[in-house]
Amino acid sequence: MKKNVGTIDRSIRIIAGVALLGLAATGTMWGLVGIVPLLTGVLGWCPPYQMMGISTNSSCCTKSN
Repeated sequence: MKKNVGTIDRSIRIIAGVALLGLAATGTMWGLVGIVPLLTGVLGWCPPYQMMGISTNSSCCTKSN
């Protein structure tokens, strides 16, 4: 499992995840969707990114000569 989510992307996902989980605390079941961005932000790995070959992690794509 190679990290494919960059620092800024991870921060945004974690903030969005926590905000959405806050909605769940108010009784809105849609807030549970916040688990997905929170987990991908914490883990630094996003399955859809991997399937599409996308990476916002700059350290993964550096070439060594």
